[in-house]
Amino acid sequence: MSLPVHLVPTLAGVGVGGTVEVTGDEAHHAVTVRRLRVGERVVLTDGAGTSVTGEVASTGKKVFTIGVTDLAYADRPAPSITVVQAIPKGDRGELAVEVLTEIGVEAIVPWAAARCVAVWRGERAEKSLAKWRSTAREAAKQSRRSWFPTVAPLATTDAVAELLRGAEVSVVLHEAATTSLASVAIPESGSIVVVVGPEGGITDEELAAFAAAGATSVRLGTEVLRTSTAGLAATSALLARTSRWA
Repeated sequence: MSLPVHLVPTLAGVGVGGTVEVTGDEAHHAVTVRRLRVGERVVLTDGAGTSVTGEVASTGKKVFTIGVTDLAYADRPAPSITVVQAIPKGDRGELAVEVLTEIGVEAIVPWAAARCVAVWRGERAEKSLAKWRSTAREAAKQSRRSWFPTVAPLATTDAVAELLRGAEVSVVLHEAATTSLASVAIPESGSIVVVVGPEGGITDEELAAFAAAGATSVRLGTEVLRTSTAGLAATSALLARTSRWA
C-alpha cells in the first residue's frame, strides 16, 4: 500500500536521523481528518524534488513530527510540458487541472480565450485561481509527485503567445488542423507547450497570433474532445514518445 504524502514548505537541511515538524492545515488534515497516528509511516515532500520518509513520532491538534529514515531527490522531469487551458464552464476546470497534474504536467496556465463561456473577473477570478491551485496541490500529493506543478495567473492571448515563443515545441489543438500531433518532433529536453481552446473554439485571430509565435495547429484524431479532457489526451500522446514513459 502506498504511503500518504504531505506537502511541507521546505526540507532544506533535513537528513536521515533528523526530525521534521509539520504544522498548519496540512497537519490538521492529517491528524484530524485522516486520523494519523504515532508509528505510521508517511512521505513528506517540498514539491521541488526532495522527499523524506519516516515514522510519525508525535501528533497534536495542528502538528505532527516524523523521524526521517529515508531521503530522496528526483530530477526535474524532462522534457517539461505546459498546458494552456482555456477556462471551461462549471467544475470542468478543476477536472482538467486534476488529470493534468496526475499525468505529470509541469505548469498549467488558465487562459481567457475570446470564446470562453466562463469569465473570471474580480473576486471570482481570485477564488477560481485559488481553487485550481488547491486542486493541483491535492492531485500532486495523490499521484505522489516529487515536483508539484505551478498554476499561473490568468493569461491573456498576448501572454500566451509570448509563452509560445519561448518553447522548444508548441502546439495548438484544433479540430480543423491538417497536421497530426503524432507527426510533431518531440525534444528530449526543454519545454513543450500545448494550447487547449474553449468550448466555443479558438478564433481565427487567436490562431494567427499563436502561429506568428511559432506554434503549430494539430489534431488528435477525427473525434472532437471536450476542453477539459483534450489536454490530458494530448499530453498522454506526447509523453508516450519521450523517455519519461520509456
